[in-house]
Amino acid sequence: MNVKNCRKCGKLFNYVYGPVVCPACKEALEKKFQQVKSYIQQHGRATMEEVSEDCDVDTAQIQQWIRQERLQFADDSPIQVACEMCGKMIRSGRFCPQCKDQMARKLNSAMGLSGVMVEEPKHENKRQDPRMRFLK
Repeated sequence: MNVKNCRKCGKLFNYVYGPVVCPACKEALEKKFQQVKSYIQQHGRATMEEVSEDCDVDTAQIQQWIRQERLQFADDSPIQVACEMCGKMIRSGRFCPQCKDQMARKLNSAMGLSGVMVEEPKHENKRQDPRMRFLK
């Protein structure tokens, strides 16, 4: 049994995986996330500071949700975060498309796959009717 202190409230709890926050704080954080998501849908042109003040959520937490790609914004939204590699402003995630491509090329060359594009596996057994089947 792995017992740890919650980083938000300090209570002891059984830690399983993920962030070191107790179930009560995790649930409260999820409620805040839903509130922020709803606010952004209603106020698409709001700045990060406006969202932070109106929803009572720290801007660092909003940025974390953006980097985790849990929040998505319209193209005309002023909310953006900086790419962790080059500093270019992006709408979600940690890296801009150019840096992602550059990292993929470096990884492919390190693995000896230079110039070879990795394709996703094709699923040939997709049924047209997704219902469950039972044997008699």
